Amino acid sequence: MARMTIGWVAARAGVGVETVRFYERQGLIERPPRPLRGFREYDETTVERIRFIKQAQEMGFSLREAAEFLTLRADPAADCSDVHARAQAKLADVERRIAQLERLRRALHTLLRRCPRSGPVASCSILGAMRGDRAASARDSVAQPASPGIR
Repeated sequence: MARMTIGWVAARAGVGVETVRFYERQGLIERPPRPLRGFREYDETTVERIRFIKQAQEMGFSLREAAEFLTLRADPAADCSDVHARAQAKLADVERRIAQLERLRRALHTLLRRCPRSGPVASCSILGAMRGDRAASARDSVAQPASPGIR
């Protein structure tokens, strides 16, 4: 199996060297031992794991979830239903966040429609909604985004 330096691994996996180091610190990939002289040498398995992690992240999964998938992938007793359940939970979370964003969009549209667009800032309905003024806020929308939960 071909051996490569951290720079080569990072380039082949499409990440920066600091990402490789971060994944090592998080235990997502193994840190090869440092020889007395020279550089640590990685193999193609490391590149594959990093690509897997990045793909999981692009699909919306966290690093913790990617690590769980790596564990499942390595477990011969694991079942596809385990992966399916995690993906189903992620989909439910995404749908919840989309609904939250749609409520926020409606609220902002309402606030913008009600905004006088000129005049003293003290009479700004948007700022009034941020203060919690009921008259200024959009009643049937997310007028009370005390904890929008959008990250």
